[in-house]
Amino acid sequence: MAEKILVTGGAGYIGSHCVLELVEAGYVPVVIDNFHNAIRGADTLPESLRRVQEIVHQPILFQELDITDEAALQELFSKHRFAAVMHFAGLKAVGESVQKPLEYYRVNLTGTIRLLEDWNAILLRYFNPIGAHESGMIGEDPQGIPNNLMPYVAQVAVGRREFLSVFGNDYKTDDGTGVRDYIHVVDLAKGHIAALKKLKENCGCKIYNLGTGTGYSVLQMVQAMEKASGRKVRSDPLPAGATGTEPAAPTAPRPRHPKPSQPRQPLCVSVTVTGTAPSTPGPQMSPLC
Repeated sequence: MAEKILVTGGAGYIGSHCVLELVEAGYVPVVIDNFHNAIRGADTLPESLRRVQEIVHQPILFQELDITDEAALQELFSKHRFAAVMHFAGLKAVGESVQKPLEYYRVNLTGTIRLLEDWNAILLRYFNPIGAHESGMIGEDPQGIPNNLMPYVAQVAVGRREFLSVFGNDYKTDDGTGVRDYIHVVDLAKGHIAALKKLKENCGCKIYNLGTGTGYSVLQMVQAMEKASGRKVRSDPLPAGATGTEPAAPTAPRPRHPKPSQPRQPLCVSVTVTGTAPSTPGPQMSPLC
């Protein structure tokens, strides 16, 4: 019998891609989400999961639920026997975390502790997931102003926003803009599947870094989007001090550990907006390497 996997925050960008990979790997995902950053569909399903259903041709079990609702969480665990939990129901916007520290404490710490009781755990550390599933039906389309580079660049490319502010153009990089390590979201999802298999070893608590080890600058990512979309992306430089941060090194964070999986495909920009009609063509790919 196929194992059930609870996916918290499974209607989001990374979560929905992991739900798809779980189905394709033979698991039965049970998704919970509170719609903090997910788009509601025409029925009870989030739009992202409705599209996942179209891709995999089978229903996805979903319940609207907040992980801080202890009673609802206990009821959920009484209904299902889960083999593991993939936990994506967290808050991650740096600026917002400064404005609402107690909310971040409540969701990220208290909510996670409730899930971790009596479980083995694998912690996956990664930065800057980009791209989308090859179907072009699911991708990153955050509500409100994007906090990540690529959805912001994509929204400028399609005319939803006027320009991209580039914070700093005099760093010690090839073009003066900050460098980051980007990982394709599908490779990231497969890393989570590998982590599930590692849990079978009753491994206790393990930490793994997922990344490519190769950095790309802000302007390189903008140029890749322009090539993929065929549209000009206006970018305006601002002083680096406007963000108060230095550009991150392109290497994975310490401590170093073996990666659960190696990148399956060239790092690329997938142009997809979740709000587009399902009948539109799939994403164009523009390799950065």
